[in-house]
Amino acid sequence: MVNQQSIIQNKRKLYIESYGCAMNFSDSEIIATIMTENGFETTNNEFEADVIFLNTCAIRENAEQRIRDRLKHLRSNKKSNKDLIIGVLGCMAERLKNKLLEEEKLVDVVAGPDSYRELPKLVAEVDDGGRAINVLLSREETYGDLNPIRLNTNGVSAFISIMRGCDNMCSFCVVPYTRGRERSRDPKSILIEAKELQKNGFKEITLLGQNVNSYLWFGGGPKKEFKSLTPEEQINSTDFAQLLELVAIEVPNMRIRYSTSHPRDITENVVHVMNKYENICNYIHLPAQSGSSKVLELMSRNYTREWYLDKIYMIRSIIPNCGISCDIIAGFCSETDEDHKETLSLIEIAQFEFCYMYKYSERPATPAAKKLEDNIPESVKGDRLTEIIKLQNAISLKKNMTYVHQVVEVLIEGDSKKSKDFWMGRNDQNVVVVFPKTTESKGDKVKILIENATTTTLIGKPI
Repeated sequence: MVNQQSIIQNKRKLYIESYGCAMNFSDSEIIATIMTENGFETTNNEFEADVIFLNTCAIRENAEQRIRDRLKHLRSNKKSNKDLIIGVLGCMAERLKNKLLEEEKLVDVVAGPDSYRELPKLVAEVDDGGRAINVLLSREETYGDLNPIRLNTNGVSAFISIMRGCDNMCSFCVVPYTRGRERSRDPKSILIEAKELQKNGFKEITLLGQNVNSYLWFGGGPKKEFKSLTPEEQINSTDFAQLLELVAIEVPNMRIRYSTSHPRDITENVVHVMNKYENICNYIHLPAQSGSSKVLELMSRNYTREWYLDKIYMIRSIIPNCGISCDIIAGFCSETDEDHKETLSLIEIAQFEFCYMYKYSERPATPAAKKLEDNIPESVKGDRLTEIIKLQNAISLKKNMTYVHQVVEVLIEGDSKKSKDFWMGRNDQNVVVVFPKTTESKGDKVKILIENATTTTLIGKPI
C-alpha cells in the first residue's frame, strides 16, 4: 500500500489505495474528483470504510500478487461490515476483467482506467444487489475536463496527465492492453491545470504519459502521425516540444519535469527546449531495457543499442549536466551471457544517475508470452540482476560524489524519512538531497553545499 484516501457520501465512506506508477497516483486523483462531483467528501480511515477501491498495477507479476494478498487481508473488514463494497480498478482490472469477480469472491466492482466516470453508477449497481464491471477502453477519454483533487499531496509537487495509453507495443508490456491506444489532451486544458496548481501554491509539476514524446494534439481523436495530418491539422497541431515550451512560459516560477520518454521518439527539439528554459529540470528518464540489439529486437523496442547511445550522446552534447535515469530488464527471453555483458557495457558507457532494475516477469497475453519462451532460469536472472545493480550502484555513488563541495539548488518537499530534524528535496537532476533544518519552509528553493553522498542521496547544509 503506497497511497490512501477515503471518500464520504452521507456517512458512507470510500477508501482508495494506489499501487504502481505515477499514472496510477494521478488516476486516483481523477477518481476522487469524479466522486466529489457526485457528492462525496474525502477522509483517511480504512476501518470506517463502506467502500474500498484498490487502484492497481499489472506491469509485473509481483505487483498483481500484492493486490491478491491485500484482498485476503481485507476479509476481516468484510466480516466486520457485511455491506462493505470492494472494488479493483486500473490495469489489473483491465487485464483480468471478469476473472476477478469469479476468482476473488471479495470483489464487487471491477473498473478499467477508462471507466472511472462510471464508478458512482457501478457502486449503485452493487447497492442494488449485483456485482458491477466496466472495462471498456476508449479512444477519446483523457479526463482533460477535470481539475483533479490532489490526494495525500505534500503541497509542493503535483502530476499533470497530458496523454493516456500507448502505441509502442513492446513485446513484454501489458500497458497497450490495459490502458489502450494513445490519445493526447488539449494543450489549453493542460495550461489551465498548470496555472491552477501555481495559484494553489504548488512549486513543481510533472507532465505524465506512457510516452510523453509522442504527445500530439491536432484537435482531438486518436493519435496520428504528424505526416498523416491534413495541412490544416499540421498548422494547428502541438507536439511535445511545443507543449513543454508553452508550459514553461505559462508557469515560469514552477519547476517542470516530465516522464516517461521512449528513446525512439525523443527529439533534439525537446532537449533544446529544456536547455532554453531554466524552470525545466535537466533530467530525463530514458528506459533502455537492454543493451543488446538482439534482445531489443525481441522486445519490439524499435531501436538498436547504437540508436539508444546516440540519444544519450545527443542529450549530453546539448545539456552536459543533464541527469539521465533508465529502466533495465535482466533475463529477457533468449538473453545470452554476451547479451548481458552488452547491457553492462551500455550502463558503463551511459553513466546513468540511477536505474530501475528488474528481473523479467512474463505477463500473460503479451506478444512475448505468446511467441517467446521464458527460458532463462530464475537463478540466472537473479545473478544477472545482482551484477547490474552492483555496477549501477557504483556509478551512482561515483556520480553523486562529484557533487561534494558543490552548491546545488534544492526544492524542499518535506521532512527527511529518517529524521524530522532534516529536510528532503531534489536537485535539478532529480537526485535526493537531505540537510538539517534551519529557518527554511517546505516549498522553498534553497542553496545547499554538498558535504557527503551515498548511492542514492546527497547530504549537505544550507548556505
